[in-house]
Parts: sequence; C-alpha cells; structure tokens
Amino acid sequence: MNIFEVLFIALGLAMDAFAVAVASGATMKRLHLPDALKMGLFFGGFQAVMPVIGWLAGLGLKDYIAGLDHWIAFGLLAIVGGKMLYESFELKGAGDCGAGAKACPFNTGTLTVLAIATSIDALAVGLTFSVLKISIVTPVLVIGLVTFVMSVAGVKLGTAGRHFFENKMEAAGGVILILIGLKILLGHLGFF
Repeated sequence: MNIFEVLFIALGLAMDAFAVAVASGATMKRLHLPDALKMGLFFGGFQAVMPVIGWLAGLGLKDYIAGLDHWIAFGLLAIVGGKMLYESFELKGAGDCGAGAKACPFNTGTLTVLAIATSIDALAVGLTFSVLKISIVTPVLVIGLVTFVMSVAGVKLGTAGRHFFENKMEAAGGVILILIGLKILLGHLGFF
C-alpha cells in the first residue's frame, strides 16, 4: 500500500470527525484554541488507536464488529446530537457551550463518546490491514495526523460560521450529529 492510498484512507476516515468538529465549533462564540486542540487530540488519537485494536484483533472479531459498528456509531451520535438539540432550546442565551451545557462537545466525557463514535470505522480498517498483512505503523501515524489537523480546522470553521446564525448553530450541530449517525447506519444497511 503506497502513501497516497494511506492518505486517501485517512481523509475518508477523518470526514466524520471533521463534520463533528464543525458542528462542535458552532457551539462556541469564539475560538478557544485549547478546546480545538483537545478535540483534535481526542479524534486523532482515537482514529490512530482504533486501527491498531482492529489489526490486533484480526479475523476473530471481524464478523462481530461488522454486524454492530453502524448501530453503535448511530446510537452514540444520536444520543449526543439529541442532547445538544435539547439543550439548544433549554439554554437559550447561555453563551458558549462551556456555560453549563452537559452535552458540550468539549467536555471530556462527551468528547470521548464522540471520538469513539467517529472512529469505529477505523477499527474495521485495522481489521482489513490485518487480513491484508499490511504494516500498521505508517497508516496509523497518517490517519492520526490527518484527523487531528482536520478536526482542529473543523472547530475553527464551525466557530466562524456560528456568528451567522448565533443560537441556532447548537441545534444545527445536534441535527448534524444525528444525520451523520443515520448516514452511517443507512450506509451499512445498504441504502446507499
């Protein structure tokens, strides 16, 4: 596998994290660089660790994960997105998501759930690497770095877009998370 193939895989895996980062950035009135870096580290870290787990698991776990990964990702994203949507109506005028919102995407617990939900596909990629007997080191480094950069950029982009819509962006972010989860679910069920 050449570096361009690895890069395209990394970009594909990072797209869900990027979309979630944009939606998360929309919950901020202004960019908080530590929060953007934290999201990048969580998303990039999980995207790098999950292929290793999948690679180590090999074929024994492949059938189990393939049957449930889309349901797990959908459930996690729907729960977090639903909480964000609910809190967008409940906390009107509260300011940044850090002002008491339990489902703030930058809270460590919520961020961990989002990072797991957006990196489950990377687990399957790791399983594929194992089956194909591909070394995991280069792909893991590229996947983690690409996801980190795209996540930080996504938070910045989402923060910039918030000023156009103010309070509606948190609701839109919640809807986006639910739609990403639905897309994952429907894609694995063969609807696209």
